[in-house]
Amino acid sequence: MWNYFKTAMLLAALTALLMGMGYLLGGETGMVIALVVSLGMNVFSWWNSDKMVLRMHHAEPVDERTAPELYALVKQLARNAGIPMPRVYLIHTEQPNAFATGRDPEHGVVAITTGLLKVLDREELAGVIAHELAHIKNRDTLIMTITATIAGAISMLANFAMFFGGRDRNNPLGFIGTLLMMILAPMAAMLVQMAISRTREYAADREGAIIAGNPLWLARALQKIEAHARGIPNPHAEAHPETAHLFIVNPLTGQGMDNLFSTHPNTENRIAALMELAHEMGVAEERSADGMRERYNLDPLFDTDGRFDSGDSYSSGPSPWDKPSRGPWG
Repeated sequence: MWNYFKTAMLLAALTALLMGMGYLLGGETGMVIALVVSLGMNVFSWWNSDKMVLRMHHAEPVDERTAPELYALVKQLARNAGIPMPRVYLIHTEQPNAFATGRDPEHGVVAITTGLLKVLDREELAGVIAHELAHIKNRDTLIMTITATIAGAISMLANFAMFFGGRDRNNPLGFIGTLLMMILAPMAAMLVQMAISRTREYAADREGAIIAGNPLWLARALQKIEAHARGIPNPHAEAHPETAHLFIVNPLTGQGMDNLFSTHPNTENRIAALMELAHEMGVAEERSADGMRERYNLDPLFDTDGRFDSGDSYSSGPSPWDKPSRGPWG
């Protein structure tokens, strides 16, 4: 509940900053214009953001025929989450990572890199996919689209102020004030946007752990992803850094702590929170997650021999996740 309240307050602050800039530049009329422009940009982004981001990262759709085990795992986790089956995409990059997009749960998308499939085992992959489904279930994809759009509108107004604000005699800020606003307002918007992103990541970690059935699966996955992602560049993300906040870990550069300029919480802090959640729920690595599944009315993800329990959609043959059992941290 605190995370939702914090997100709402941050969104309100971002909207107030946008309207305040509009008022300072053009009075009440400017404030209304700023709000209308922001609403128009949000409507456009709401309808097109998923297509745009998938195109940016050269993501390719997969289905039950082209990736049967991956598709079956997403389908089972979506059932656990209580949301419609999202579309599944693969991004061809060696960096292990993933993100979710889509304007609502009925139009959700989960995008996974090929590097992620190589690095994680099946349980860790389930943890990551469940995290992304939690974003879709909680409508974080819509929230982050709105915050990115409002932040973009604030930057646009700052550029407008640079060219026109100082020449307006009715501008209460004057030239120096306009210059400061031009610099500080986009920075403030960026800080609020990043704070919202970090808040939603913690919430998705917790919800995703429940969907998957074991918080330690995601904890293990985060440690592996962070270790590999630091040394493997993601060219599509580097070309479009504005999409970095979508990924489960920062695809650009690592951060040493939860600082104001980080789009993601520190991975060690996320792992610690997941370990604490596992302790609260009585889930241990060496034990099955059957008790937790019963508590949260979840369907099992794997059958007795460790393969996907995907029902009729299961396709026989060697699995990319048929690996020897590994320790808690890989």
